Amino acid sequence: MPPSYSRIDPRFAQPGHPPATIDEFDGVRFLHLGTSWVQGAMRLSKPDAIELEYVQMMMMWTLFQDAPRHIVQLGLGSAALTKFCYRRFPDAQVTAAELNPNVIAICRALFGLPENDARLDVREMNALDFVLDADNHGKVDVLQVDLYDHDARGPVLDSLDFYQGCYDCLTSDGIMTANVFGDFNSYDKNLLTMQQVFDAVVWLPEVHDANIVVLAFKNAPQIDFALLYERAAEIRRRYNLPAKNWVNGLKEWMRDHA
Repeated sequence: MPPSYSRIDPRFAQPGHPPATIDEFDGVRFLHLGTSWVQGAMRLSKPDAIELEYVQMMMMWTLFQDAPRHIVQLGLGSAALTKFCYRRFPDAQVTAAELNPNVIAICRALFGLPENDARLDVREMNALDFVLDADNHGKVDVLQVDLYDHDARGPVLDSLDFYQGCYDCLTSDGIMTANVFGDFNSYDKNLLTMQQVFDAVVWLPEVHDANIVVLAFKNAPQIDFALLYERAAEIRRRYNLPAKNWVNGLKEWMRDHA
């Protein structure tokens, strides 16, 4: 049973977009879009940590890249990924595209999202417009895609044009991570569409609430599990993320899809 959500605050209820609301339970603040579906979370005692397991898994790209120059988030959620990347990768440009101004406002007011500066650029815009803009093509090392509306039935953008745009935005060794939570039909549709575009697409077993996180590579990397486990240990030490579980999941995927 998802937590109930708070009454609507007019500061985060601009017309034309779902209102952003919060609920707090057991030391965790949850973000909703006017419904009971959880759109993000933040532990109040650790505001810069990533609370939800599937959101942690969106950082799987760290197994393959340790010094990205430009990280882009499509769909801000509770700003967990945007904040984490901004704080933990000080040499990277961090960009987020979010269509709903209520989400941006509540993230700045109640989820610790910093104001834009020389490295952080949170834009109120459609993610499709971002990926189709030729000015963004070939410039993104890491693309994190988590696009859901208040109904949360599947990714809001899942067309061939959208995923082609994601591919075009990436540098030659760029990586996309994407959450494909939703109705079961949306899983196959999204995975098959990604496979038409990307050189390699893998995914980990689903975690709580049926979230499945996908890794999509512009160019398939060489997989050396010994090196990945070494890298996982470093990620655990440096970022306190359960990266060994990710490598185990990738190993299981490779075994099942050999």
